[in-house]
Amino acid sequence: MSLKYAVLAALLEGEASGYELSKVFDVSLANFWPATPQQLYRELERLAQDGLIEARVVQQERRPNKRMFTLTEAGRGELGAFAAEPTRRPTAIRDELLIKIQAMDGSDPAGTRALVEERMTWARGKLTRYERVRERLLGGCTEEEYLRAADRVGPYLTLMAGISFEEQNLLWCERVLAVLGRRVPLG
Repeated sequence: MSLKYAVLAALLEGEASGYELSKVFDVSLANFWPATPQQLYRELERLAQDGLIEARVVQQERRPNKRMFTLTEAGRGELGAFAAEPTRRPTAIRDELLIKIQAMDGSDPAGTRALVEERMTWARGKLTRYERVRERLLGGCTEEEYLRAADRVGPYLTLMAGISFEEQNLLWCERVLAVLGRRVPLG
């Protein structure tokens, strides 16, 4: 899958600037489809050229003009066709920390613990941000009320996947630290 569909899906929420889209990616999509602002801006240009999104320029005083992007009917159609396709392959994990853990035997256990603790800090930070987004989405409703009546539940469901992922990250990190704490030093 390309970044194209992630950008189109983000625009389902409505008109947005490139900057606003980069914030959406930071908060809600980065956990499962990360992109740099440069990648987003390049993709927005391609999507506009392909007629899948439209751009309009908003004049601003004391700031550079900004471009606002919206999904076109062609973009909605392509996104709908993509959503209906079977998934091509299962999720693959590509995680540098896992390679380091795989290779840790014979290395400094304190260094390995520090890496795992850093991962825990990142996971806790993401969980905090995700919980703020969750509360904003719910807007005072219970989860059950929201899921039953909201216009769009996709963003909430993907947010729940991100929350579950980070909770599992924390559980795994705690387990790794417990194992490292019980190991007998070699030598």
